[in-house]
Amino acid sequence: MCPALAKAAPQEEGEGGSRRSGWGLLVTAGLGGTLVALYAVATPFVSPALRKVCLPFVPATAEQIQNVLKMLENRSGSLVDIGSGDGRIVIAAAKKGFQAVGYELNPWLVWYSRYRAWRDGVHQNTKFYISDLWKVSFSHYRNVVVFGVPQMMPQLEKKLEEELECNARIIACRFPFPCWIPDHTTGAGIDTVWAYDLKHSRACETKSLEITPKTES
Repeated sequence: MCPALAKAAPQEEGEGGSRRSGWGLLVTAGLGGTLVALYAVATPFVSPALRKVCLPFVPATAEQIQNVLKMLENRSGSLVDIGSGDGRIVIAAAKKGFQAVGYELNPWLVWYSRYRAWRDGVHQNTKFYISDLWKVSFSHYRNVVVFGVPQMMPQLEKKLEEELECNARIIACRFPFPCWIPDHTTGAGIDTVWAYDLKHSRACETKSLEITPKTES
C-alpha cells in the first residue's frame, strides 16, 4: 500500500468514528428529552390514580350540565365544583351569574379551564385552583357540585356535613351520597343529578336522635 494512502486511512476512520459518536450523543439527548417530556405530561394524569381514592377525569355531558343548571335555578351566591375537570360546569354556572370556583388536582386541566374561561369571556367570574379536595375547606360556599366516585362519597358526605352552612345545596352527578335523601332528582342513567338541601338533611338527622334524660340515683 502506498505510504500516503496508509496515512490517510486512519485519519478517515477517526473522522468516521467522531461522526458516529456525535450522532450517538444527539440520539441519546433526543431520547432523553422525549422521556422527560412524556413524564411531565403523564405524571399529572397518572398520579391521581395512585391515590387512595381515584377521581378520574370524565367530561360532563351536555345533558348533565343542563341538569346541574336546572338544580341551580332560583339559587344565588358562590358555587364550587369539586373535581372541576376541564371547567365546563364552572363556566356554565358563571354564564348564569354565579361566582364560580373549581378545584382540580390535574394542573393541565386547570390551565385549560382558565383558557376556556378567558375564551368564553367569564374569566372575571371564575377561579380555578390546583388542589386536593381533602385539603380544602368548602365552608363559605352555598352551592356545591360534585362529580365523584362511589368510594369517596361517604367520606365526602361527612366532610361537607361538617363544613357547610345550613343554607347550602349540594348537587351530586353520576353517583348519589349514601346516607342523605335527595330533595330533588332529575335526568336518567349517567346524566342523573341529585340535589340535597343541607338544612333538610340536618333536620331529619336531628329528629332521628333520641335523647335520654339523665336520672339522678
